[in-house]
Amino acid sequence: MLRSLLIQMSESKKLERFVTSTGPTRRMAHRFVPGASLEDGLVAAREVNRIGHLVSLDLLGENVVDAEGAKRAADAYMGMFDRIAAEKLDANVSLKLTQIGLDLDANLCEKLLNAIVDRAGSFQNFVRVDMEGSPYTQRTIDVVKRVRGKGGSVGTVMQAYLYRTEQDIRDLIAAGCRIRLCKGAYKEPPEIAFPKKADVDDNYVKLMKILLPSGVYHGIATHDPAMIAATKRFATEQGIGTDKFEFQMLYGIRTDLQRSLLNEGYRVRVYIPFGSDWFPYFMRRLAERPANLMFFLRSVFSR
Repeated sequence: MLRSLLIQMSESKKLERFVTSTGPTRRMAHRFVPGASLEDGLVAAREVNRIGHLVSLDLLGENVVDAEGAKRAADAYMGMFDRIAAEKLDANVSLKLTQIGLDLDANLCEKLLNAIVDRAGSFQNFVRVDMEGSPYTQRTIDVVKRVRGKGGSVGTVMQAYLYRTEQDIRDLIAAGCRIRLCKGAYKEPPEIAFPKKADVDDNYVKLMKILLPSGVYHGIATHDPAMIAATKRFATEQGIGTDKFEFQMLYGIRTDLQRSLLNEGYRVRVYIPFGSDWFPYFMRRLAERPANLMFFLRSVFSR
């Protein structure tokens, strides 16, 4: 119930205006979002690389309201690849299709994604298309498959809480598509998504066991020790080397676990978001783990 409430709150523009105007909240958000500018994201990426982790950079933002906004976002992403290459960072880029115009003009969105993927390819880099709520699932898959069909270095994200995900994963693997597997961070009805955490966990493990032996390099995105243990156990049983997949985690969450996996020889990619549009992302992070919410409340009321 609390998770659903926080996700619902993440969509409130009135609450966003109130929360983003308060100092304690901005300071708390800095734990998950290193700053508003690309420079802030690059500073965090350099430090994460220094520790030994890989990086995925994400300029926060969703549902642009006009074509110019979509083009500005696309230009920003192409500039990110220039900076990643110039600074020799071990980093790729994640983006949302609604940020480059999916709701405005599907053709424009696909054209912009092709341009971004081409820029990534010029540096032998990679674009990860994030998955949004279920109204975007099929459209996102369709765009990614078309762009990948042209030889683009692009992959996407699959959410274990959706019933449809197993078939989607099988179709994407057949197309050679790299996948980030996560549990899912949006509020979805029981008609299309597993309502119980135990069922989501079971499906996550089932999907992981489809991904790892596929011969395609995938990302297992989770902070759940049980999911991580299941992945490690299965990879060992199947003789799947630690260089054949990676774990993925969010900036500022379970850094102890990130270090532990690195010390065990696993690849760990840290997802580093930046940008002024941090409120929806921040609220979804609070919804995911009660410990995040308690940390936030203590930071507010201790001042």
